[in-house]
Amino acid sequence: MQKAAKYIIFKTKWGYFGLAGTDSAICRTELPLPVHDNIKSQLLKNISEARVDKSYFKNLQEQIAAYFEGELVDFGPDIPVALNGFHGFSCDVLAACRETGFGQTITYAGLAGKLHRPNAGRAVGNALAKNPLPLIIPCHRVIRSDGKLGGFTAPGGINLKKQLLLHEKPCL
Repeated sequence: MQKAAKYIIFKTKWGYFGLAGTDSAICRTELPLPVHDNIKSQLLKNISEARVDKSYFKNLQEQIAAYFEGELVDFGPDIPVALNGFHGFSCDVLAACRETGFGQTITYAGLAGKLHRPNAGRAVGNALAKNPLPLIIPCHRVIRSDGKLGGFTAPGGINLKKQLLLHEKPCL
């Protein structure tokens, strides 16, 4: 069971968004859902001892709200994250994915190539399927080599992935 000292669920134009983590880093995000309690149950799944804090990463809350309003917001490497339980290749995949900028896409094979593992596209997909920080680690920007979207394990699935990609496109 993972520990998170704090969490916040806040309203965006797309629904309620959740952040959870320690005082110094985000360890989990939940993409928007229309019902507050659904976000809370997903966000705090397997997390103990978390308490709500409305000021938790307040600047990041404002950036996320702006993103869903349609602003070009790049959630860069300055946002501290904790990848508890991730090691080796999975950590490398998530770090490399984080470098994919707003409105850009990369293929699973392309991401594998960045890690000098050109035949590891499927392993990249498996690592991204466990991404605890969607949006901050923009796994929605990773697509198949044939241009199809591929998978997306966040609530809302492939339809949400498509919405996120379309949402970023007009801002370029």
